[in-house]
Amino acid sequence: MVVTTALEIVDLCFRRGAKRDLTLDSVSLALRAGELLVLLGPNGAGKSTLVHCLLGLATPERGQVRAQGAELRSLSHRDIARRIAYVPQSGYSAFAFTVEQLVLMGRTAHIDGIGSPSLRDREIARRAMSDIGVDHLRAEPFTQLSGGERQLALIARAVAQDAPIIIMDEPTSSLDLGNQGRVLALMKTLAAGGKAVIMTTHLPDQAFNLDARVALLRGGRLIAEGRARDVCDRESMSRLYGAPLLRLEDAEARGVVAFVPELF
Repeated sequence: MVVTTALEIVDLCFRRGAKRDLTLDSVSLALRAGELLVLLGPNGAGKSTLVHCLLGLATPERGQVRAQGAELRSLSHRDIARRIAYVPQSGYSAFAFTVEQLVLMGRTAHIDGIGSPSLRDREIARRAMSDIGVDHLRAEPFTQLSGGERQLALIARAVAQDAPIIIMDEPTSSLDLGNQGRVLALMKTLAAGGKAVIMTTHLPDQAFNLDARVALLRGGRLIAEGRARDVCDRESMSRLYGAPLLRLEDAEARGVVAFVPELF
């Protein structure tokens, strides 16, 4: 099997604010097709800024982002959308689009000019809703959904977009445990099908459950990367989050690991 690089981040630096504070400092990463990468880091580590750079929403001071070999700055928004799908932390709409209409918007990058969605586009959207478990909500206004239902609808939209790279910014933050498990299982399925998947989270245990590669980000710098089982020990996680943590492991549950704050 030929392994291809889906996304490359090369020496990325980004400054923001009036003082031009360095938010990202020489970050380099590569993500292959079929690979899961979990970005871990405390609030203010630069995760969201990095995601914005990967989506072409922020312009780095130095460095490059390449999607399927093409430098992001050379691509139109439409071309970026054909390569990269995005699931934000939460969604808002001033218009009462139905869930089906929202998910169908994921097909926009594949529709030429002012054309309308084809039967194939509609079938892809329906399949995405079914896979994510929101098919029963297809006629419901997005504005009337619960927070968890909105998040699932946004994930279905990204799946319908059918891009080779999917970036999810804390996709399980508003989901109950059952739906968290469904979303994580879907991510594994997407990666197994050849998608390159990036997820940001505050929960190292999700990286263990996914058996994913992790990248630890702190103060805008990449401080470690590797398999979760190799990188996420108690000492490194305590250092990453700036607080003493306890590592809990359930050997009967295939070595599932969780970290909790040590009360003091």
